Amino acid sequence: MTREEHLAWCKKRALAYIDKGQVQEGLTSMMSDMSKHPETANPMLDQLTVQLMMIGSLSTPAEARRHIEGYN
Repeated sequence: MTREEHLAWCKKRALAYIDKGQVQEGLTSMMSDMSKHPETANPMLDQLTVQLMMIGSLSTPAEARRHIEGYN
């Protein structure tokens, strides 16, 4: 699977959770799935995501969607 295909798969899975209102599950899914491909694994991005979650900047579905869609 190419990097682009894997990224699209990660986003699709994460956004499915977000669409159900399961924000934390969507963000966790994104981080977990991204780590499964050598070209998308990024511990620094995971750390940023966790920090944003902790301060409440990714608490709504809209905020989480914008964050996930921003992955490239």
